[in-house]
Amino acid sequence: MGRYTGPKEKLSRREGVELNLKGSRSFSEKAGLKRKPFPPGQHGGKRRARLSNYGFQLREKQKVKRTYGLREKNMIAAYKESDRRSKNRNTDKGLEFLRILELRLDNILYLAGLAPSRAAARQYVTHGHVKLNGEKKTIPSLEVQEGDSIELKQAKLAPSEKLFKTPDWIETKGSTCKVVRLPIRDDMDEGIKENLIIEFYSR
Repeated sequence: MGRYTGPKEKLSRREGVELNLKGSRSFSEKAGLKRKPFPPGQHGGKRRARLSNYGFQLREKQKVKRTYGLREKNMIAAYKESDRRSKNRNTDKGLEFLRILELRLDNILYLAGLAPSRAAARQYVTHGHVKLNGEKKTIPSLEVQEGDSIELKQAKLAPSEKLFKTPDWIETKGSTCKVVRLPIRDDMDEGIKENLIIEFYSR
């Protein structure tokens, strides 16, 4: 199945949390979830049946998948790599999984405030507007390392105002940013229950 191209705000309403898929609109009173705080569809406003354990795991997986704009194969690949790293490094599998997603080139561009949304950041990368350590890169999923520098070649592409505070592990200056350290769990979205996702793929 290809990438979702339908109404983005319906995804936030389906998950019941703001996924910040519409840039500045997601932070305004016009956000779909604020205007219609119930799931989309004819019966969206009605009470839903209680989810099973599998249902909770699936919803959490879908929420993260949609937040980062990934396909299922990307999620599976991230899970397999986190499993390998956690065994080699004797670290938490959930933390390794989240780090893989957080350190994607497109995600860091968004977190640094150099793109209005993750979708826009992905487009900047694929269109050749981004340099990593001075070299043009066109792969949004590229994993950025500690100490790497990212530059947006055209400063005018960056949003005119910051929509949120840049994480402490990213240093931003003008149209460039640098990963000064690897993110720890407290740096990442506390609303994500990564253990449910690990359980989903461990079945």
